[in-house]
Amino acid sequence: MLFRSLVIYRQLIPRRIKSNMRIVLILAVIGLIETGQYLHGRHLDATLIAEIVGSLVLAAAFGLARASTVRLFYKDGQWWTRGNWVTAVLWVVSVAAHLGFDYLVGGHGPGSAAFGNATILIYLAVTFAVQRLVVIARSQRMAIPSHNEITGLT
Repeated sequence: MLFRSLVIYRQLIPRRIKSNMRIVLILAVIGLIETGQYLHGRHLDATLIAEIVGSLVLAAAFGLARASTVRLFYKDGQWWTRGNWVTAVLWVVSVAAHLGFDYLVGGHGPGSAAFGNATILIYLAVTFAVQRLVVIARSQRMAIPSHNEITGLT
């Protein structure tokens, strides 16, 4: 819960846009390990594959949606980003969608929640990556404002 609150908080404060994907890589590696441990000894059937693929599609869709809600601005010679209340709501809905999707597709028996928990870090890695890549692409397409536009002088 603390991690999710920190993620949402960090979306709402101004931050420089970075192309560093270190956190995405860390989440992906740990997530793959956790998912592998969960899948160890289990039969990989169509339902399980649908859960994985569907969850990753949801992650990408929510990352794209959140990326469109953040504001980009130029300050101190760099592009900065800042989310808003819609960004925060999309984070909450995103995590709920992941766990809800796994519950609906995976069934209601024992272990259905365990799969959603085991794959949450992969989900976060994908949704972070998509959001970051879209925001970076948006900033690269934007023109750097002139000095007069930044300072308000004409």
